[in-house]
Order: sequence, then structure tokens, then C-alpha cells
Amino acid sequence: MAATIRSFVAVELSDANREELAPHLEECARLAPGYRWVLPDSLHLTLRFLGHLELPALERVRRELQSVRASPFRLTLEGRGTFGSCSAPKVIWLGAGEGRDACRALAEAVEAACQAAGSAPETRGFRAHITLARQRKEGMRLPELPELPPLKPWTVEEFVLFESRLRGQPRYVALERYPLGSDGSNARASAAEEASGSTLKRE
Repeated sequence: MAATIRSFVAVELSDANREELAPHLEECARLAPGYRWVLPDSLHLTLRFLGHLELPALERVRRELQSVRASPFRLTLEGRGTFGSCSAPKVIWLGAGEGRDACRALAEAVEAACQAAGSAPETRGFRAHITLARQRKEGMRLPELPELPPLKPWTVEEFVLFESRLRGQPRYVALERYPLGSDGSNARASAAEEASGSTLKRE
């Protein structure tokens, strides 16, 4: 069986907002242990989930993403939301405010690049959000959570192709970063190339 890499394309949170959310998420994990809370370093806004790809397919996606053209944009985070029932939601998330339309436009450009690389079209609608927690077991009720800390706007200057490693606590490894250009272009900055040459390789 050919080796595959579970991967996705995303925008990272600012370091300042990760620091603000760290104690909040720790308190939420204490109050709601029935949910698996995302570690601050792993918080991200997914533009396109790719799933398990064989290396040649992932390499095609990596190359096509170089064609995405977008400008940096300002992004704010608004408030918590949920997927599923209100009392026992499956997912708890943080929504995007200002910059939501720019996120959607970037996601559409990423989607076009993925399809050009041979990926099947994404059938789920895009909603700009950051997953905070997932239900460990169906039916787990969500207690009242503390208010969110104040979160600062920031400028999104790149998007990232990640590998998702799910052994134990999920860990996300940047395979390549794509800076957004002020003129709508993007200059490639490849973590994969710097580490191991011009193509992706499985560790």
C-alpha cells in the first residue's frame, strides 16, 4: 500500500491571540473534559481539508498552490459558535468577523488550485472558523464556559500547507508556506524544500 499524508491548507492565528487563548482553553478543558480542546499552537482556520494523499498527489497540490494570488488582509475573531445541538454540540468554534469575505475568496482560490492538481471538488460549504474543541463521545453535554478574552485583529500574510499527524495529541507540521503579496502575488517559501529538496518526502 502506498504511503499517504493526511494534509490540509490553513491560515494560522497570530502569536498574540494564541497567547490570549491559552489560559482560556486550559480553563475550558477543566470545565468541559468531555471535549477534546485544541492546543494553542495548533489553532488554525482551515481553507481546504485534503485528507489522505499519496506523495505524488500531494506534490501536485503543493505546486498548484504556488499559483494562488491574493493580497494580505485584516482578520478579526468574533465569538463562539457550535455545530450540532446547543446543549451537546459536536464542535465548538470561533468565528471570523472582519476578513471573512477575504477568507472565502482565498479558500476559493485554494480550492481551484486543488482541483487543478486533480483533487475531487469539496462538497461542503466553506465557513471561516477556528475549531476550539470536539466532542469526545456523542451526547456529552457542554457546561457554561467562561467569556472569551479580548482578541486583537491581525494581518494575514500567508497561508500554509500542513501535514496532520494524529498519533496521540494531533500535531500539525508545516510543509510549505505561501506568503501573500501586497500586489496580489505570492512568493513561495517552502519549508519542505529547505529541509529536503524540491519535492515532498515522507519521514
